[in-house]
Amino acid sequence: MRVLQLGFKTESGKKRSLSLKYVDQNLDAANVRKQMQAMAAAKLFMQDGEEVYFEPLSAKYVETNEVPLF
Repeated sequence: MRVLQLGFKTESGKKRSLSLKYVDQNLDAANVRKQMQAMAAAKLFMQDGEEVYFEPLSAKYVETNEVPLF
């Protein structure tokens, strides 16, 4: 399985990540960065009075391989 992992900085400077399972597997960096900036600008995600996804830091695809035993 391949997921898109988005890295953000919170308003207080801590690192947070958001993993998305069902996304296009061929997104380009410019489009992902633009959407992450839109998420941050929307200010929809708050926890304990601070923005959780305040500043985009990184984006990457993470692939997990399963090896069945039986």
